[in-house]
Amino acid sequence: MTSASDRETGAKHLLDRRDERLQDRSGVTGALRAFIDRVRAGDLGSLPVVVGLAIIWTIFQWLNPVFLSPNNLVNLLFDCSTVGVIALGIVCVLMVGEIDLSVGSVSGLASALLGVLWVQQDWPVALAIAAALAAGCAIGCLYAVLYNRLGMPSFVSTLSGLLAVLGLQLTILGPTGSINLPYESALVNFGQLLVMPDAVSYALAALPGLAELLAGWRTARRRRAAGLSARSPGGLLLQAVAVTAALELVAGYLNLDRGVPWMFGLFVVLVMAMNYALRRTQWGRSMTAVGGNREAARRAGIKVGAIHLSAFALCATLAAAGGVLSAARLASASQQAGTGDVNLNAIAAAVIGGTSLFGGRGSAYSALLGIIVIQSIASGLTLLDLSSSLRYMITGGVLAIAVIVDSLARRSRVSHGRA
Repeated sequence: MTSASDRETGAKHLLDRRDERLQDRSGVTGALRAFIDRVRAGDLGSLPVVVGLAIIWTIFQWLNPVFLSPNNLVNLLFDCSTVGVIALGIVCVLMVGEIDLSVGSVSGLASALLGVLWVQQDWPVALAIAAALAAGCAIGCLYAVLYNRLGMPSFVSTLSGLLAVLGLQLTILGPTGSINLPYESALVNFGQLLVMPDAVSYALAALPGLAELLAGWRTARRRRAAGLSARSPGGLLLQAVAVTAALELVAGYLNLDRGVPWMFGLFVVLVMAMNYALRRTQWGRSMTAVGGNREAARRAGIKVGAIHLSAFALCATLAAAGGVLSAARLASASQQAGTGDVNLNAIAAAVIGGTSLFGGRGSAYSALLGIIVIQSIASGLTLLDLSSSLRYMITGGVLAIAVIVDSLARRSRVSHGRA
């Protein structure tokens, strides 16, 4: 039999060990130790894609010194924005363990609607854009109804949608198959030329670090109030300063040429808004719960059908937004819009960036990091005057590596009891 004094001694020992862990996690050393522990447990975060991006940039810069020139990087950011917005929608459906194979066709339909309504029907451009986004949202809601009411797998419904929406796009465009947008219009200038003033780019570069600092401080305060380990103010401040310094240097480097594109700035704002929604709202926590274990989420009182509806609707709406941006970038709406490798690049960007194909794990920043990787490969091979076939093979290899890393990380989390 264990005496009361022995139990008190054991409890005191556990409390002492907890206090030691709390102290060990404070400061820069503690933050580094916590990061290493997360990596060992399979929580890799964005580490693999950041390392891969550094390797890709190093290789292409060594092969062609023009690759990291300010002018080439500005062009790269312009190209990242269109498919990046579509990839952001893919993150939503992957978070709940589903897929949308029709995002390319939806983006093409949106560009066709924009061209027909704005150029041929003389609608105001804002109203034409709103109609294109509404069409995308309606398509996403239809997928959700087919899934929730009829149990149709998203793979099948969106594959059917890919063909149907593509046919609708060709019908809307008519026999000409292409509509040129007014080249001198504000929308086309936004997609091709407009860049931020230097002061604005420097100010916006400080926002991500500030946002992470405030969010981290609030989280740390709540964890300390609950008696849990939390990051120290010094560690949070150090991270914020490092992020801000890096982004300010990037903005300064791009300002040596034309500057930061407004279209890329819009993409980053959408990423930050989605990141906040996924990490800081009840909706975001419900998305993670549904993707992790649908039945457990239902038993916990989460409206699983509504979560699926929001995921599919957001994905298709963002695909339509990507189509509008693509039309602005190309100054035209044509039968080729949304075809080719748009689907491949959007889905690959989300997965390469770190969003799990198994659902329940992902980040809005996955779309940002993943599309930068893909466009870096495309830009580097173009500068080397190599064929697009090699780009497909390299992108496919990078995608396979990303899925393997995700699978191994998932297995590691299971072995540590964190799946």
